[in-house]
Amino acid sequence: MFAPRTFFVGGNFKMNGSQESMKQIVGALNENKLNVDKVETVIFPQNLYLIPTREHVRKDIGVGAQNVHDKKNGAYTGENSAQSLIDAGINYTLTGHSERRTIFHESDELVADKTQFAIEQGLTVVACIGETLAEREANDTIKVVVRQLNALADKVKSWSKVVVAYEPVWAIGTGKTATPAQAQEVHAEIRKWAAERLGAQAAEGLRIIYGGSVNGGNCKEFLQFKDVDGFLVGGASLKPEFHNIVNVHSL
Repeated sequence: MFAPRTFFVGGNFKMNGSQESMKQIVGALNENKLNVDKVETVIFPQNLYLIPTREHVRKDIGVGAQNVHDKKNGAYTGENSAQSLIDAGINYTLTGHSERRTIFHESDELVADKTQFAIEQGLTVVACIGETLAEREANDTIKVVVRQLNALADKVKSWSKVVVAYEPVWAIGTGKTATPAQAQEVHAEIRKWAAERLGAQAAEGLRIIYGGSVNGGNCKEFLQFKDVDGFLVGGASLKPEFHNIVNVHSL
């Protein structure tokens, strides 16, 4: 078992990969020396590769889905059942990624429903929040983040299996990265919100990770800040530098 604030590194592959590239990625993860005894490490392949990835990747690396439905089963074509994920040994899921919110128009309330239902079924959830460039330029970052968090708190009954991923939308896949100080500023506000809304104990145990063009070159800069508990990595998770991010404490 990991401690409550164990550093967390997730790799979101998004809709990328082939059978051959997945074999290469999994093979490299299996062969390399990774600090997975101290860093909770989870990869999120696209749906087609979830089961073969879970079957072949080393057991000390978690495998998660990129999306989950908020209903148990039924006529929901194209959706992921939390029960089916658990049955296949997939113990994690993302919710609320900005691409789900913006491209697929998922509301704060739907994200909250998905998050609570996934937790009820036994999944650990990486719940994503973050502001657009227009919202940041309007100085609405904290307002937006708190709105998204309040929607989660209205539904989520226990936060012990929630990892909050702060991902400024303007820094996802753009090559732009919030500075470590900018990330810490928002993370500190998230923890302050958690203390006020969830209580001091929950706030202290809540893992708040940063996502947004994190790579092997900039990841170490974030370690100096006390409220950055890990990373949700996009494009770099498909490359060998992902190993450096997992091993960030040794760089």
